[in-house]
Amino acid sequence: MGIGRIAALLVALVAVPTSAAPSGYTLIPGSFPSGRQPDGNSIVIDAPAGLIVVDTGRHPQHREKILAYAKSRGRPIAAIVNSHWHLDHTGGNAALRRAFPRADVYASRAVEGALTGFLARSRKDAEAFLASGRASPQQAAEMRGDFATMDDRAALMPTVPVVRSQRRRVAGRLLHVNLARHAATEGDVWLYDSEARAVVAGDLVVAAVPFLDTACPDGWRKALGDIARTPFTTLFPGHGAPMTHGQFDLWRRAFDNLLDCSASARADDDCKAGWMRDAAPFVAAEDTGRVEGLLDYYLKTRLRSPAGRREYCAG
Repeated sequence: MGIGRIAALLVALVAVPTSAAPSGYTLIPGSFPSGRQPDGNSIVIDAPAGLIVVDTGRHPQHREKILAYAKSRGRPIAAIVNSHWHLDHTGGNAALRRAFPRADVYASRAVEGALTGFLARSRKDAEAFLASGRASPQQAAEMRGDFATMDDRAALMPTVPVVRSQRRRVAGRLLHVNLARHAATEGDVWLYDSEARAVVAGDLVVAAVPFLDTACPDGWRKALGDIARTPFTTLFPGHGAPMTHGQFDLWRRAFDNLLDCSASARADDDCKAGWMRDAAPFVAAEDTGRVEGLLDYYLKTRLRSPAGRREYCAG
């Protein structure tokens, strides 16, 4: 996510193989403690040449868990995959690349535009907030950490750009490496492992609410359709717990209904209530207020703003 927009969720703070995870997959869950920016989920995949890390979190504590897990396994990190450029999914790149300088980074080129566009604007807002003296010490430290991430441009750039969807070997493991253009961001990378029947979706799936800050809603809808046609058993979202195909279908239906409602004459409150009803299995009771606030923001600034709805779409 950008510096100026806090949006994420959930819960666990340690690296654990989950019961839903297929063999060779380990989830290092993201988190969103009160008053802090989030970390997205990191997924670690066993491969012949070492470990593949999908998304590297934001905070030092999260990246240290990834490095500790690699050390506990006695295996190098052979590849990093960034599902998209939001800092809660890329902030650990530099530390992991320092520890494992031979690791390739697979990502779309959308980060190039983000550094001169969305992230540059977010940084300007954050610098103004710091200058105002209103930032808490923790907020100031997090902002400076984000500035350092943006300043180390080389760590964010792909060494292996993902420019189209194709099957390819990543650290020796055969994966379907897919590119969704103009979806949750200008370029979202998602993986399908046909052997494990696993999808790693990044923020194309976010349990409690879709993060629409840098999204093209109609392109996102198309990307979810592509995932739905994939014969997976387990899906790892960018935030939240792993899903079965049936759970993903419920989430996708809630997403489609939200977009359909926003394109109708129905009131904002009806659209928000529809999401809260349709996505109820994915919204923890303590997150209700946060989710409703985000929905209100997205309806006004993205889904029902003609300029906002088109801003990150092709053309």
